[in-house]
Amino acid sequence: MSTKTVSNSNAPVIENGAQLIDYFASGEKPKDRWRIGTEHEKFVYSTADCHAPSYDEPGGIRDLLMALTEFGWTPVEEGGNVIALSGPDGTVSLEPAGQLELSGAPLENLHQTCAETGRHLEQVKAVGERLGLGFLGLGMWPDKARSDLSIMPKGRYGIMLNHMPRVGSLGLDMMLRTCTIQVNLDYASEADMVKKFRVGLALQPLATALFANSPFTEKRPNGFLSYRSHIWSDTDPHRTGMLPFVFEDGFGYERYTDYALDVPMYFVYREGRYIDAAGLSFRDFLRGELSVLPGEKPTMDDWADHLSTAFPEVRLKTFLEMRGADGGPWGQICALPALWVGLLYDSQALDAAWDLVRGWSMDEREALRNAVPKLALDAPLPGGGRLRDIAGDVLDIAGAGLSARARTNASGDNESGFLDPLREIVRSGKVPAQLLLDRYAGPWEGDVCQLYEGSRF
Repeated sequence: MSTKTVSNSNAPVIENGAQLIDYFASGEKPKDRWRIGTEHEKFVYSTADCHAPSYDEPGGIRDLLMALTEFGWTPVEEGGNVIALSGPDGTVSLEPAGQLELSGAPLENLHQTCAETGRHLEQVKAVGERLGLGFLGLGMWPDKARSDLSIMPKGRYGIMLNHMPRVGSLGLDMMLRTCTIQVNLDYASEADMVKKFRVGLALQPLATALFANSPFTEKRPNGFLSYRSHIWSDTDPHRTGMLPFVFEDGFGYERYTDYALDVPMYFVYREGRYIDAAGLSFRDFLRGELSVLPGEKPTMDDWADHLSTAFPEVRLKTFLEMRGADGGPWGQICALPALWVGLLYDSQALDAAWDLVRGWSMDEREALRNAVPKLALDAPLPGGGRLRDIAGDVLDIAGAGLSARARTNASGDNESGFLDPLREIVRSGKVPAQLLLDRYAGPWEGDVCQLYEGSRF
C-alpha cells in the first residue's frame, strides 16, 4: 500500500471536476519516456522460531529499517516512528503487519529492474543475517493466524483495520496476511491507456494463475492455489473487482473519475496525521461538506491519496498498476514486469493480446477471474478449453514484444529471458502453489513449517 513520504502543504485546491480528469491526463508520456516500476512484498520472520517480529521488539521491524540505512536509505517518519525509507532505488515501506515492500524506481528496462531487485534482496538478507531475520516470497502467511501478527504504527492502517470488518469478511486477511508483486506502467494517450487497461484486466486472471502461490492457511491446505486472490473477492465490493465499465464504449479518464468518486473514502491527511473519513464521500468533500473537515475542500494531494484506496485488479493513477499476482521467489519478481511490459509496451504485441481476449463477454471475464483462485491454469476458458490453452500463446506474444523492444544487457541478451520462469510453469503444467502442495504431501510429511527453508530468499 502507498506510503506518504512527502506532505505537500501547497498542493492546489480542487476547484472543478476537470482537474480530477486532468490528473490522469498528466500521466501521458511519449514512448521513449515509458518506464517500469516494480513493487514486491515479502514476509519477515525470526529465523530462531519463525514468529513474525513486531515493530518495537529487539531485532524487529524498526531495527530492520534502521539497519538498512547503512546502504544509503533515508528514514521517513510518521508520528516519531520510522515507517519507510527513501533512496535511489525507490521506497522501502511497511505493509500493515510488517510485510516489507520495495516500491522500485521508474526504470527504462527489465535488466535494470532485476538488478534493482537483486540489490534490495541482498541488502535485506545481509541485515537479516545479523538480526536473525528471514524473508519469505509467498502470497499468504502459511501458518500465522491474525492474532499472531502485530500492527505497524502507520495512521492509515488503524483506520482501515477498523473499517474492513464493516464491508467484508476477509479484508483483515488482505491487510495482515498477504503479499504481492505489482508492476506500474505508462501510457501515451487516453486511447493507449484504455487499450492497455482492457488487456490488463482481461488477462489479469492469467497472471494470477501463473503466480498462484498461497495454498496454505494456518498450517493446512486451504483449498485454493491463490488464496490471496480469493481474499480480494470479499474485502470490499466498493473498491475491488474487474470493473465492467472499462470495457464499455466511451471509457476513458472521465469514466474512471466517476468510479473513483463513488469509492468511499478512508482518510484525509492533515499536518502529519490521518483523519478518519472511512465510508464518507469524496463528492461531499468537493462541495466542502465533509463532516470531519466542514467547510474545507480537497487538494490534488487528497485526490492522489484517495485514488490509492481503490483496489481493482488493474488500477489507474498517472500510470497503470497490474495487481493480480501473489508474492513469490526472486525469479517471479523479475518475470511479472516481463509479462506485462512484453504485452503492453510493443504495439504489435498489444494488438495481438487484445485480439486474443476482445471477444470475451463481461460474464465470461468475471467467471474466469472467479475460477482462477482455486483452479489456476485449469480454470475454464471463455469459448471452451482451459486457461492453460492460451498461456503459451500469451507468453509468446509477450516474448515477441520484449524482443521487439531490443533492450539488451552487456552480454547482448534481450529482455525475453525474464519470461523463462513462466515458460517453465506452462511447460510443467504446475503453478508454484501446486509444487508446494506436492512437497507438503510428500517430503514435508504434512509439516508446512518446512516451507520456511524452501521458500526463503
